[in-house]
Amino acid sequence: MPTGKVPPKILEELVFTRIGVIDPAVIIGPKYGEDASIIDMGEKVLVIHTDPITGAIENIGWLSVHIACNDIAVRGAKPRWLLPVLLLPEESDFKTLDIITNQIDRAAKEVEAMVVGGHSEFTPGIKYPLVIMTAVGLAPKSRYITSSGARPGDLVLMTKAAAIEGTAIIAHDFEYILSDKGIPKDVIEKAKTFLWEISVVKEALALAKVGASAMHDPTEGGILGGLAELAYASNVLIEVFEDKISIREETKILTKALGVNPLKLISSGSLIATIPRDRIREAKEVLENLNIEFNIIGKVKSGKGLIIKKLDGSIEHIGPWVEEELYKLIIKLRGV
Repeated sequence: MPTGKVPPKILEELVFTRIGVIDPAVIIGPKYGEDASIIDMGEKVLVIHTDPITGAIENIGWLSVHIACNDIAVRGAKPRWLLPVLLLPEESDFKTLDIITNQIDRAAKEVEAMVVGGHSEFTPGIKYPLVIMTAVGLAPKSRYITSSGARPGDLVLMTKAAAIEGTAIIAHDFEYILSDKGIPKDVIEKAKTFLWEISVVKEALALAKVGASAMHDPTEGGILGGLAELAYASNVLIEVFEDKISIREETKILTKALGVNPLKLISSGSLIATIPRDRIREAKEVLENLNIEFNIIGKVKSGKGLIIKKLDGSIEHIGPWVEEELYKLIIKLRGV
């Protein structure tokens, strides 16, 4: 059975064709590779997005806020309103609810957003808590960003490193397994701290002002999945150099121990942006001022798809759908 995101072909057939009445106010609706919907509100646009947190257990409430807000920020909109849906296993108690809502409150304050509604329940048939977060924001109508705006000649910029979120989740949720495999405690503890780098709100809003042509938050499918979604959504060819993609040492150690490909591991915390060449200097200066690490990892060309020039000199063509490594790992280790 498949895990993670539904493949694009199935989305096109069973989801995107079943959207009710067409509303002319919707600028960007359900579409492959796009991070959030955009609705015309006059002088501004409403940006709205929903994301489930299903692969993590620790800090699930905190993660739900930041991951949903990332998808608002990559549109050039500041996150403002939040609506969480909390689904708890029947055997849970109110302490679990207390922990998750406290995490949501803390994260909402960090992004300066307000919880304005939602739903909470004890749900039969689930083993672990699930949080589905809706985030909403506003952006100027003259300056919103899409995932489909990359153009030939742009450079591809990536912030931070691959698999930041995935590394943190693995370190938190599979600590004892990693220890049994001989991974030093200090490596595991360092990997856990990657969690606090999940937010890309500051850098996304800054790059939107600089004039990024497209931005994308690489979640399921990792860096390769995010790049593929951006390339196919923009109908361009993206050429990326594997040696330019930053992978931290802790990520390398943990993923090697568990047989996971870090380039296909959930990567919230990194931001992929395409920048016109005449804006690249300003983009670099902005990120340096924010003390955010980054690399230019490739370029946008005419054509369609994603090409990775690998360390061994070979070239790999990546299709529009990349299967997430974390879900395969969960099935293997948790037996679910």
